[in-house]
Amino acid sequence: MKFASSAKFAAVVVTAALALTACGGGSTSSGGSVGPVDGKGKKLSVLVNSNANYPAQQKQWFTDIAAKFKAQTGADVEFETFASGNDELTRIQTSVVSGQGPDVYSLGTTFTPTAYATKAFVTLSDDDWKKVGGKDRFNQAALGISGPDAQHQAGIPFVSRPFVMAYNKDILKAAGIDKPATSWDELAAQAKKMTNPATGTFGLATGYKDNFDPWKFIWAMSVQAGNPLVDGKTLKLDDPTVKKAYETYFGWLTKDKVVDPASVGWSNSNALAAFASGKAGYLMMTTSSSVPTLEKSAVAGKYAYTAMPTTAPGQTSPQGDAANAASILSGDNVVVADYSKQKDLAFAYINLITSKDEQLNYQKIFGDLPANAEALKSLNNPILQPVADTAAKSKATPFTGAWGDIQLALVNVVVQSIPDLSKGSVDDSSLQTRLKDAQTKGQASLDRASK
Repeated sequence: MKFASSAKFAAVVVTAALALTACGGGSTSSGGSVGPVDGKGKKLSVLVNSNANYPAQQKQWFTDIAAKFKAQTGADVEFETFASGNDELTRIQTSVVSGQGPDVYSLGTTFTPTAYATKAFVTLSDDDWKKVGGKDRFNQAALGISGPDAQHQAGIPFVSRPFVMAYNKDILKAAGIDKPATSWDELAAQAKKMTNPATGTFGLATGYKDNFDPWKFIWAMSVQAGNPLVDGKTLKLDDPTVKKAYETYFGWLTKDKVVDPASVGWSNSNALAAFASGKAGYLMMTTSSSVPTLEKSAVAGKYAYTAMPTTAPGQTSPQGDAANAASILSGDNVVVADYSKQKDLAFAYINLITSKDEQLNYQKIFGDLPANAEALKSLNNPILQPVADTAAKSKATPFTGAWGDIQLALVNVVVQSIPDLSKGSVDDSSLQTRLKDAQTKGQASLDRASK
């Protein structure tokens, strides 16, 4: 799959790199040749996120990449998976305490600060970067959340995953909608025009019970309203903007009634299936990883991607830096455990999976954008251009060791509200109580991380 304009895409990448103050803009190595690693008789343990959308394909990829790694090094690879943010954090904490576990972790970018703060993962030296092809191998914008600064980085970019929304062109046109919404209020208004319960068609498709994504809606709406959530050593989950964000997000189900009532129990894979069947105007908080499914679905040729709204609920235009907060700086980073006795093998594995050919192969199977710069520039598929544009409007989440706990606290407010959502409403006092609890626990974590 290839982008229509390599020059335009390259400009987007450069713009994103300049916008990311934490980005490692320079390279310590151009990626010279690295000698082969002898791993005969050894086994490398790798932890990755379980792919709910493409489980069979992921299983096959495990087999194929293990065979290639065996051919290169003589070593075997054992893959382990985690299925939720809670599971991801638990695995990190358990390994840190015990000093044993996987050699390589593939983590969501927002968990990189937590992993880095433990000091249990390798802070990459110039020689380490050489072993994985050098910093120049990677899209420099993707390095924006690899560490607290360019000289202290632990996360090696694997894939990029800017969040966007997909829309059904036919459903929007039938509802008299000329262009996708750019504000959250406009989105709700458009969704009402497209909703027809009699035909099973709804304006929005989203999964309230997804293990990873609900907090990203709250983060986006809050940041766009001028609340960064973490302000120095102060957590601001008790800010009115956060409450407004939850009310907007829950309101799609309880007040606006623009989502399928069944979505209270959906993960994002269920939302993707609903959109793919032609039963939703918008698919929320999706990425280019939805392409393989949509291209084989009833909406093939009828959908497009666009940036999610950047105007906060209750406002009429982007405020401050809101236009640059269409998505979190998202994707997967790979980190190497400091306790690993097989670091050379670990870097050899990362060198393999971040090579141009393997990155293009992964993109073809799963849809995620490559972190490898050459692979990224070689893509030429017009349908993905809005996803590329969103890369320049992505904002890094706070780089603090407390962020993992804060992120989960935001998700837990949704988890605790599921029974109420199932009954049709979330009362104000319950929401206030849950936010207060999240604020207390999150601030305690931030206090520990700030010492």
